Amino acid sequence: MRKRLLQLTMLAIVATLGLALTSCEDEDIAYTLEGTWEGNTYMYSYYNDAYYQSTYSYVDFSRDPFTYTSGTGHWIDYYSNAPWDYVANHIYWQVDNGVISIHFEEDNYTISIERYHLNDNHFTGTIYWNRDNDRNFDLVHTSSPNWNSYTWGTGWNYYYAPAAKGDKAKARGNAERPQRVFNPQNIDPARVVK
Repeated sequence: MRKRLLQLTMLAIVATLGLALTSCEDEDIAYTLEGTWEGNTYMYSYYNDAYYQSTYSYVDFSRDPFTYTSGTGHWIDYYSNAPWDYVANHIYWQVDNGVISIHFEEDNYTISIERYHLNDNHFTGTIYWNRDNDRNFDLVHTSSPNWNSYTWGTGWNYYYAPAAKGDKAKARGNAERPQRVFNPQNIDPARVVK
C-alpha cells in the first residue's frame, strides 16, 4: 500500500512539474524574442489594383515587465518599387504554449507563428494567417535590451510613407493605404510590380 501511495505521489509531482515548466518555456521564448529583428518576411501589399513585394522587414518586440510573456512593438515592411517606402503597424504580441501571436493594431488582424527556430541571433519559421495562408520569414537579431544596446523611444506613427521623388510623389494625395497580403498563391502574377 505504501509503495502504491509513493507511486501516486510521484506521478502527481511529475504532472505538476510538466504544467509549471510550460509557462517557464513561454517566458524564455519571450525573453529571447525581445529586441529588434531585421531581415525578410516576404510580405506583399496590395494598393491601387497592384501587388508589391517587400524587400526588407524590421520587427521590434518590447516585453511587458509585468506579464513576462507578452508585449508591444512595431512591424515595418520596406518596399523599393512601390508608391510608398514602407508599411508600418503597432503590434501587440504574446507567447502561449509556444505559439507566438501577433496582433496588428491598426489593421485589426492577428497572425500566429507556430513552427519556428528561435535563438539569440536568428529567428526563422512560418507565419500563419486564417489557418489557410502561410508565409516563411528569416530574421536576424540586431539589438536587444538584454544586450544593453537597445535604443528606447522608437515611435512610428505612420502606416506608410510616400516617397519624395518621381512617380512615388503621386501617392501623397491618396488617402487609401496599402494592405498586407498573406496569401500570395492567389495573386495574379500579371498584377505584381517588380
